[in-house]
Amino acid sequence: MRPVRSGVSFASIDPDGVERFQRLRQELGLSAFGLNLIRLRPGQRGRIHRHLHQEEAYLVLEGSLTLVIEDGPCELGRGDLARVGPEVRRQLVNQSSRPVLVLAMGGANPHEGRDGRAYEAWDEQGEGRPPQDVPQPDDLPV
Repeated sequence: MRPVRSGVSFASIDPDGVERFQRLRQELGLSAFGLNLIRLRPGQRGRIHRHLHQEEAYLVLEGSLTLVIEDGPCELGRGDLARVGPEVRRQLVNQSSRPVLVLAMGGANPHEGRDGRAYEAWDEQGEGRPPQDVPQPDDLPV
């Protein structure tokens, strides 16, 4: 069991789930962006859709995804990513004989960029420094 801490939540991807969507955003309590696991069985297709404001990124975790957009289909394999702007109609399709797992992420607000603060040690106090100003820690022995 994972410890429950303020400001931290956990979920696990269920690749064998029955439902087409695993609503990870809801499971994690995310409020700044959407996050879903999409499971497409052989031959399944999602709805043709677009968004009013939200851009989406799709990461193929397993299988081969056909991303159909207005300009034609794009084939994405394991580890491939695609970003689709809000105005572009799209459809996710599994044309293969194997299941497809896709992590779908979406958001509508401008990226804050470089708002991170880094520390060299857990006991370091203060507001931290920009990450690029803090050296990477030594690797652990393996």
